Amino acid sequence: MNSLEQAEDLKAFERRLTEYVSCLQPATGRWRMILIVVSVCTATGAWNWLIDPDTQKVSFFSSLWNHPFFTLSCITLIGLFFAGIHKRVVAPSIIAARCRTVLAEYNMSCDDTGKLILKPRPHIQ
Repeated sequence: MNSLEQAEDLKAFERRLTEYVSCLQPATGRWRMILIVVSVCTATGAWNWLIDPDTQKVSFFSSLWNHPFFTLSCITLIGLFFAGIHKRVVAPSIIAARCRTVLAEYNMSCDDTGKLILKPRPHIQ
């Protein structure tokens, strides 16, 4: 391969990587918003559950039954984590980190948007 073909291959790889990372951004943003909303609901429900004076007087399950907003939001949050929301909100970062690992062998790296970073060749003496 001559250097012109190699440059074209690198440009094509960079375009594909940036395209893939940018396509993940809208879905990642939606998952982040869902996580934020459910987390705020859970925190609000937990606060109301903790400041309720009846919480200390009744059993644990009765207090959860008396606070359905907290119970449902907590179950939803746990379900989202079991479904893998923690991976979905950082998916572009995971892809970029894995690409950095592979590209390090070729004296290259990439940023979080998928743009390639060419590192200088090490000088052997």
